[in-house]
Amino acid sequence: MSSLIPATMTQPTSHPDHFRSALLTLKSKLLTVSSTGQEAAQTVELDQTTIGRVSRIDALQQQAMAQAAQQRRHIQLQRIESALQRLENGKFGWCMKCGEEIPRKRLNVDPTAPLCIACTDGRTP
Repeated sequence: MSSLIPATMTQPTSHPDHFRSALLTLKSKLLTVSSTGQEAAQTVELDQTTIGRVSRIDALQQQAMAQAAQQRRHIQLQRIESALQRLENGKFGWCMKCGEEIPRKRLNVDPTAPLCIACTDGRTP
């Protein structure tokens, strides 16, 4: 797929440092939140003498939500790493599926976007 991007093309983004900085800032924030969220995802104590049944159910639900949030953060961190790699190898800003330029507006909203809108929606040009 990534072979669609010609080696002679330059990065369409005129300010790669802007996106590198944005990606590194986002990564730092996610890592900070991730480290504080790990405690909420820990195993819930089974002893009903210390907490009531309803409180335990609530604790299990909170644990499940914390684990799901951790998983979303992990996926986002992977997307950030992938975008940083694309910046390094000159493929940032090019759609990894069709090879077309990803509009700067889209990258400003989501600098981790690997695909143009048409490919994301399944409407490959």
